[in-house]
Amino acid sequence: MRVGEPNFMPQLQQNIEMRLAQSRVSAIVPRLISMLPKWSGEVFRFLIGGVLNVVVGYGCYLLLLHWLRYEAAYAVAYVIGIAVSYVFSALFVFRQPMRMRSALRYPLVYLIQFLLGLILLKIMIEGLHIPAWLAPLAVNVLTIPATFLTSRIIMRAN
Repeated sequence: MRVGEPNFMPQLQQNIEMRLAQSRVSAIVPRLISMLPKWSGEVFRFLIGGVLNVVVGYGCYLLLLHWLRYEAAYAVAYVIGIAVSYVFSALFVFRQPMRMRSALRYPLVYLIQFLLGLILLKIMIEGLHIPAWLAPLAVNVLTIPATFLTSRIIMRAN
């Protein structure tokens, strides 16, 4: 190279590196985008199912209060809620056939949710000093992702 001639090599190398980075991103982005509608649809349907489950469970509880003590009414309504949640999750949320294996495993979702909720409740009330009347609402919101993921794993397991 002669004195006074511009050196294009660093610019060329930078241009090549930038194009390589773009090609890597362009290979990954379509895959991520193709996964997004499936997951976002499942999450949306899961949230709808959660609202439906609260309505059905609470409705059953109120109805059962006419004949049972509140403890028994709550227990029966809770079991009905698990059954409704399983059917709704299988057929609507994850669009999977109902199988005996997943039906028997599905109550684990609620066990995990309960234990995680209990731990979070203790941390919030005793550690963070959140009022006891408010902490369960925060626990419900915080356990939604774990409930979704455990439901998804159980429903999609072969």
